[in-house]
Amino acid sequence: MQTTIRTASSPAVREDVHAAIGRLMADYAHALDDDELESWPDFFTDDGTYRLTTRENVAAGLPVGIIHCEGRGMLRDRVAALRTANIFEPHCYTHVLGPGRIVAVGDGSWRVRSNFSVYRTFETGESRLYGVGKYLDIVHAQADGPRLRERVVVLDSRCVDVLTVIPL
Repeated sequence: MQTTIRTASSPAVREDVHAAIGRLMADYAHALDDDELESWPDFFTDDGTYRLTTRENVAAGLPVGIIHCEGRGMLRDRVAALRTANIFEPHCYTHVLGPGRIVAVGDGSWRVRSNFSVYRTFETGESRLYGVGKYLDIVHAQADGPRLRERVVVLDSRCVDVLTVIPL
């Protein structure tokens, strides 16, 4: 018997779907935190998009993002560039994720909103809060599991560190 999870503002989502999407979100964060950046594009559908923006831009209806990638090819190019061309102080991330609110939208897709905070640690051992915000995702079912069709990373602050090279 399939159980469902229901919130006051969303229709029921099967528990197995909820769990699979939760695993996708956790695996995504762990891959970034563990410097497994070459696997990052695999969390997306072939035509998946990734955009990093600010809450202020979203509120103003401005579609311009700080980072915008369309398709796995652009995502792979971004990883290749940061591995070979970008120069930045070595650091690592630690993501802290809130549970996602999942709403079915039909065609095997779900809208997912989840909160995050990301801490950055430098080789010196200094750690500090890097970013806080929310993920606004469209997740699509595929034969091998759910994938991100769209990920919009919305940072609460309009002050964005110029060192945004590793995806959030």
